[in-house]
Amino acid sequence: MAAVLDASAVDVRIPLARRNAVASVISDVRSLRVNPDAKAVVVINERTGTIIIGQNVRLARVAITHANLSVITSESPQVSQPLPFAQGQTATVDRSQVEIIEENKPISVVEPPSTVADLAAALNALGVTPRDLSSIFQHLADAGALHAELRFQ
Repeated sequence: MAAVLDASAVDVRIPLARRNAVASVISDVRSLRVNPDAKAVVVINERTGTIIIGQNVRLARVAITHANLSVITSESPQVSQPLPFAQGQTATVDRSQVEIIEENKPISVVEPPSTVADLAAALNALGVTPRDLSSIFQHLADAGALHAELRFQ
């Protein structure tokens, strides 16, 4: 009388005999203890850049974008010379140049039930490096989209 919808939701049908006792049914369901086969765990070692993702890790529907933004500044000296018959002095002036480069990266939408393979494919499509994965997993957990325990070593 129950069906699993996703990693965090179960559809429970109330039996006809208990339709007048919905609160009691909800209380009974809430008191059930569920022991999963194995914990869903992501282990991150930021020092070595190693990330291990267990096979039970699942994601809710989530959009992931990862943009590489580079800001390049440079200084180039230029000579500033006054107009003829002006009373100014010739001087060297530093001219600053700022260039911003952003690579065009797509937004990947990961649909549930997403597996480790789905996640890896989405992150590889974005060109994510292992160094960036730690931050991405933290943000996924903060957004409630990561159905796993994060462990840092």
